[in-house]
Amino acid sequence: MGKFFRMALPPIALGLLAVGHYIGLFVAPPDREMGDVQRIMYAHVPAVWVALVGLTLNFICSVTYLFKQSWKTDSLAEASAEVGLMFGAVGVLLGAIWGKPTWGVYWTWDPRLTTAAIMLVTYMGYMALRRFVEDPEKRATWSSVVGIISAVNLPIIWFSVKWWRSLHQVQSSPKTVDPEMVVPLRVSAFAFLAFMILFIIHRYRIAQYERQLEVALPEALPGDGAGANRTAGAA
Repeated sequence: MGKFFRMALPPIALGLLAVGHYIGLFVAPPDREMGDVQRIMYAHVPAVWVALVGLTLNFICSVTYLFKQSWKTDSLAEASAEVGLMFGAVGVLLGAIWGKPTWGVYWTWDPRLTTAAIMLVTYMGYMALRRFVEDPEKRATWSSVVGIISAVNLPIIWFSVKWWRSLHQVQSSPKTVDPEMVVPLRVSAFAFLAFMILFIIHRYRIAQYERQLEVALPEALPGDGAGANRTAGAA
């Protein structure tokens, strides 16, 4: 099954991305007020959506690890955080590019943008923690706590445009988007989701390999009786 996903997801993701962006660029109508610049939505919105999905997965793994320690859970937490952070950075960058022609500035401390910036900073801190703590058990436990704390901001990002006055429009959905724009937005969203799953699978495998190297028992040197005893005792 894992091999199937690794082989099938790349062409599926690329195909969905090509179809979704073709429809978004050449078939869907331009926005009535923003014109063609609105078409960046077909990349910006899916990037933010899958970032929140990936970071929510990190939260689930973080909670799970504290109740039942598992290197697989820890590896999945690391993979989902890194991939979610990457998509979040892409989403914020595209949003800034979109903001310049529509708001007149690349960045403003709007509630949605501010909470998104906090998201990037907190998860960069999460990844930094994982790099600087050498003990794998302490690293897994501490990063789980940080992952849970960081996830508090995720629903705030989602509801920020509803809770506070904001330059940012409300979340895109079939109710807020022209029907002709729904199809490319959905197809692009599934494309980004497929890429997210693919990236997490590969990053998870790397993390698992790193955990195996870290927790592997030391091998005794040939003829080293003391080393053999230490290995046997550790086992």
